[in-house]
Amino acid sequence: MSGCSFGKPGNTETPSTKSPEPGNNSSTESFDYSDGIDDNGFWVNIKASDHVEIKDYKGIPVPSDIHTVTDETIKAQVDSILSDYVTKKQITDRAAADGDTINIDYVGRIDGIPFEGGSTDGRGTDVTIGITPYIDDFLEQIIGHTPGETFDVEVTFPEDYGVEELNGKDAVFTVTLNYIVESVLPELSDEFVAENLSKDYGWNTVSEMETEIRDRLQRSAVSDYIQERLFEIATVKSVPDSMLKYQENYMIQSIKDEAGYYNISYDDFLVSYIGVKNTDELLELYYEDNKRNAELYLIFQAIAELENITVAETDVAEYFKKYIGIDDYSPFEESLGMPYLKLNVLNQAVMDFLQDNAVLQ
Repeated sequence: MSGCSFGKPGNTETPSTKSPEPGNNSSTESFDYSDGIDDNGFWVNIKASDHVEIKDYKGIPVPSDIHTVTDETIKAQVDSILSDYVTKKQITDRAAADGDTINIDYVGRIDGIPFEGGSTDGRGTDVTIGITPYIDDFLEQIIGHTPGETFDVEVTFPEDYGVEELNGKDAVFTVTLNYIVESVLPELSDEFVAENLSKDYGWNTVSEMETEIRDRLQRSAVSDYIQERLFEIATVKSVPDSMLKYQENYMIQSIKDEAGYYNISYDDFLVSYIGVKNTDELLELYYEDNKRNAELYLIFQAIAELENITVAETDVAEYFKKYIGIDDYSPFEESLGMPYLKLNVLNQAVMDFLQDNAVLQ
């Protein structure tokens, strides 16, 4: 669903594609994100329950394999967060192995003569064996060598390397392996969490951290499952043209913004990145996706109508504080409009309702 996805990792709002960041809308003047949405976050002049038949949306059963979060998954999430706080350790007492990050210096020569751009000039550079793209098997030849060693690496430049003086040439690089770089995760403790994660995440203990990560992952998985189940338990009889058109215009605007980010034209982006010749082909290619997005919006609004779910500006403020950790959402309101923000907060409120009433098996 196209929508307002602004959160931190672990955000559990209604699944949606990411909306443009405020201040980064290179061509949003042509598209009003709040067009066709009223001040309450509902679609203008559309009663969704006239277009959707839905029942049994309360108490949706969720299989255990969907909502169970393993300890291994929790650890992976924790390690991902801790990776922002790694320290680098220089290892000098073992040989380099495949996958190691290493620091090297080198001087490259062709026919015994150094060539421009073929040296680190003694500054050292970090590379990862098997990952960093170097010519030929340059890095693989370092495997087995020990920090402190200086040795030669023989390679052949590709014929189409792009530099006339180097294309297809044999070269010898004199390499010095300075050290192996080892990333060390910090020790996880209540003290570390309180000192480093309290401000951004609100956690003060390891237990709080792991509990919230588990809850977020579970709610995210349950949310994805429920969203798919909605298409099975709901019958969409018709999709208003205005809603389908909105989805199409939203997609076009998103592509224009992405093209602008890469500093290429919209038309060139269509051809080079999507493989279509024009907007008509684009809309034909993604017709079913846009229709499905519109149907999901209808289903959410139909449930909101049936359950009298509404949102106010205070709910928008709470949403931004809870999911993004900011109090001032005015840049988003200015860029996207309050109706659009309310639409997405309303969808989240509906998903919260469905999750709270789901039955975890």
